[in-house]
Amino acid sequence: MIHQTYALKEFFPSLSDSNAVLTAYAIANSKEIQPDRRRPGVLICPGGGYSFTSAREAEPVALQFVAAGISAFVLDYSVAPARYPTQLLEASAAMALMRRRAGEWNLNPDMLAVCGFSAGGHLAASLGTLWNEPFLPEALGTAPGENRPNAMVLCYPVITAGEMAHRGSFDCLLGENASPEQLRALSLETRVTPQTPPAFLWHTYNDPAVPVENTLLMAQALRRAGVEFDLHIYRDGVHGLSLCSGDTARAGDPQLINPHAQTWMELCTQWMRDLFDYRA
Repeated sequence: MIHQTYALKEFFPSLSDSNAVLTAYAIANSKEIQPDRRRPGVLICPGGGYSFTSAREAEPVALQFVAAGISAFVLDYSVAPARYPTQLLEASAAMALMRRRAGEWNLNPDMLAVCGFSAGGHLAASLGTLWNEPFLPEALGTAPGENRPNAMVLCYPVITAGEMAHRGSFDCLLGENASPEQLRALSLETRVTPQTPPAFLWHTYNDPAVPVENTLLMAQALRRAGVEFDLHIYRDGVHGLSLCSGDTARAGDPQLINPHAQTWMELCTQWMRDLFDYRA
């Protein structure tokens, strides 16, 4: 495996003030087994309310994707007091870097997904819906579409800035005095178009922090735009489940161990392989 951390500002001079780093967990090829194989890849955006990035939703998740034959890349993006669009620029740069180095990292550049949890789900969905904002290639020096993910995986995501918003995430992303226009622009159920990539979404019905309506609103918007998706609403579960196992439970918190919701990872990786018509 190619396991290395990269500072994004080393590749994108316009990010000179950014401390964002991308950690690669890229599966190496074997001379004995398909030496020229090009695998799917996934860019992981941990959650943390745009105030921190959770280790519980970073390397443990990456290793599960790797175990399924999908190379993973964890983005440690900027958080408050950094404001939008810093995080979107960093996610765009990370996706573009994955494409640029696809040969070195044994990736198929047409099989790149973005995966996000909670506020990281908002960042992942921002990349999926706002990838074609004109300011992004202008700021980063990327080719149009170089930052577009081919799929989104949204795990109990923050989506709406409306009635069912997770206010803390938007306060950190935009500041507590954000205008109604700023909030509407980042209420992502309003930003879905036919150019938004297919999505895998999951949430728990009784999530006490980020209401399940966030995922339902996104699914409805995808449906209206004619974008295919795979949706899973689990009956019960607290927020921040990550892999729903003891490997990611904070201090062994039993609420974060949820055998039923653990199925999301297997369902997700199968969905990705089917979507990309990829067989390991």
